[in-house]
Amino acid sequence: MARGPSRLLASRVHKTATEYFSSTIFPRQYNAPPPWNLYRPTKIIHPEDRLREEFYRDHPWELARPMLLIEIDGQDARFRDWSKGLQQPGMKLSGESVVQRQLWLMQNIPGMTKRKAYDQARKEFYRLRSFEETETRIAQEEARAYGGYFGKTVNQVGMELEDKEYNAWLKWAGEEIEGQEMERQAAYANDIDLPEVEEDTAAAA
Repeated sequence: MARGPSRLLASRVHKTATEYFSSTIFPRQYNAPPPWNLYRPTKIIHPEDRLREEFYRDHPWELARPMLLIEIDGQDARFRDWSKGLQQPGMKLSGESVVQRQLWLMQNIPGMTKRKAYDQARKEFYRLRSFEETETRIAQEEARAYGGYFGKTVNQVGMELEDKEYNAWLKWAGEEIEGQEMERQAAYANDIDLPEVEEDTAAAA
């Protein structure tokens, strides 16, 4: 009588067979995936990451302001007391001030939600930013009144560069149009083929 895997399957012996027969009759093919993430550094997530993302999504122009990325010893946070507001010693007002202030409100004020803390921090930020801009504008006006000169503004420099590029393009476009017009007129007058006609006439003579 023939013996083999098919007979074992037909008699359902494999259901009660030992682990040896199970692994022999039905070998399990398993290919372990390559260790792609073995040396990949772990992603570090901080609580204020989402708050920072939300603020700069609502205020993208704050990213255009210069930032100070240098720390003294990596523990500058110990000099900050966010319970007193956004203005901190040795730290310029920025979006990071709003993020840290919002985080402090959420962690220390009972019943303070994320949205309420964000609104309160934004109101404080808008008030201080408006005060800074007003102070800067008044200082410039006073300096100009006493003969101060600050050079061209960013908008003036940008407009001059734009005008320069536009004039260069206008000159190039005029030359291109003039060349195309001359070719069109020459085509109507058959001036393009005149050199070939003159050569044929000279050869016949």
